[in-house]
Amino acid sequence: MTVKNESIGTGRRKRAVASVRLRKGTGACKINGRAMEEYFPLEEHRQIILSPLVLLDLNGNYDIIVRAKGGGPQGQMIATRLGIARALLLEDENRKGALKSAGYLTRDPRKRERKKAGLAGARKKFQFSKR
Repeated sequence: MTVKNESIGTGRRKRAVASVRLRKGTGACKINGRAMEEYFPLEEHRQIILSPLVLLDLNGNYDIIVRAKGGGPQGQMIATRLGIARALLLEDENRKGALKSAGYLTRDPRKRERKKAGLAGARKKFQFSKR
């Protein structure tokens, strides 16, 4: 969805959901109102998040505003990357080939399996006592 000089992309993984807004700018990135360096202190995580921009040589051309919720840091990181890739795709359809071949448009469909009745967890049984 494109709204007045903004591209909005949504990414999901497991329980994590990230809503990403891209605007033309200087490369500032805020996640849940905090600086990216504060929210994701590891350099490796920041590189993974910004990898769609690096792939297309657009790093530093966009301001990124992310609202991430649910899941853990890893899930939010992958969800944010997918949201950025989708937002970039909305701006220019010609980017699809490069983003798809790099795997940035693929949503990881794996979810947490629910706990079943009569079991200790999704598949784990209660301890069996013979006597």
